[in-house]
Amino acid sequence: MTTAQELRPPAALPLPALLALATAVFVTSLTETLPAGLLPAMSADLAVSESAAGQAVTVYAIGTALTAIPLSAATAHWRRKRLLLAAMAGFALANTVTAVSANYPLTMAARFVAGVAAGLAWALLAGYARRLVPPAVQGRAVAVVMAGVPLALSAGVPAGTYLGNAFGWRTAFALMTAVTVALLGWIALLVPDRPGQDRGARVPVRAALALPGVVPVLFVTSVFVLAHTVLYAYIATFLDRYGMGGSTDLVLLVFGGTSLLGIWIVGARIDRRLRALTLASVVLVGAAAAVLAGFADQPLLVYAAAALWGLGWGGAPTLLQTAVADAGGAQADAAQAMLVTLWNAAMAGGGVVGGVLLGLFGAAAFPWSVLALLVPVLAVVWSAREHGFRG
Repeated sequence: MTTAQELRPPAALPLPALLALATAVFVTSLTETLPAGLLPAMSADLAVSESAAGQAVTVYAIGTALTAIPLSAATAHWRRKRLLLAAMAGFALANTVTAVSANYPLTMAARFVAGVAAGLAWALLAGYARRLVPPAVQGRAVAVVMAGVPLALSAGVPAGTYLGNAFGWRTAFALMTAVTVALLGWIALLVPDRPGQDRGARVPVRAALALPGVVPVLFVTSVFVLAHTVLYAYIATFLDRYGMGGSTDLVLLVFGGTSLLGIWIVGARIDRRLRALTLASVVLVGAAAAVLAGFADQPLLVYAAAALWGLGWGGAPTLLQTAVADAGGAQADAAQAMLVTLWNAAMAGGGVVGGVLLGLFGAAAFPWSVLALLVPVLAVVWSAREHGFRG
């Protein structure tokens, strides 16, 4: 029999607040990935190799990985709005310095600061979204907020690549500052505040790790993100290897467009199909890598691979954030902080591994490395049916 609770319509989502958080995710994701489409221009302007310029992604990720857990613990008692505003102000500062710097070490320092701001933001955004809505729609709220990731990939990175090619890569970072300043006002006006933890409360990292579902999710996060970043951070270089360097913005547009479709599918089904959606995500990214490994010299198949890649990757942040929050239970905040740390450690590792592969084997090695890394990811998702990625 249908209960009265099942007949009750779902609670309306506070869209102005959630969209502000989604824009914060957009700023975070775009600041992180924008160099991927601008590496040739950045390397020429800063007088360094493309591998060295690619470390702009690595340094950003290191800043996040080193600071997410300690800063989350140090600011656990801060009110959520105050903490989010501080993080966004850090992005405005870092992107401004990046836009005006003509010095490679200073640019890397600014990217590190941006990564520190990202550590603050990522550790609180998913939990903040869940606390703004009733439990019945928490998955959908996180999906709305995480839509900022594929939006950054579908619109932000291609637009930034186009602007970088047309007006110089510094223009793209200057526009990021303008967007962030506008977002600060939006958050101040329309996002409800929520309290932090009581003073003296500690982030129970060990308690979270002891929960049976947390470790599988963290492993999948680390290796899946590493596989993605190895190829994504050097996508402009990879395409240039096969004569498609001038089409980088279009390839990224296809990738980002299907990412939006992927997160829409995930948002509609995540509360009941977390396991199946995660398996599909890994398989789709693997299929894209297989196509690129064998047919990168055929432009139409490259665009098809980008579409599969985006469809699989678009919902991955939402899937992994939701999986670790569900597995973490009462220790969800600590589990989220660890996920952010490992995510960005994997981003840093992807930049380093990609640079090594580029130097040793050339750009053709990227999709093969993705395939190799996805094998254990698929195995762990498949085996974690009781805890971590439940049906």
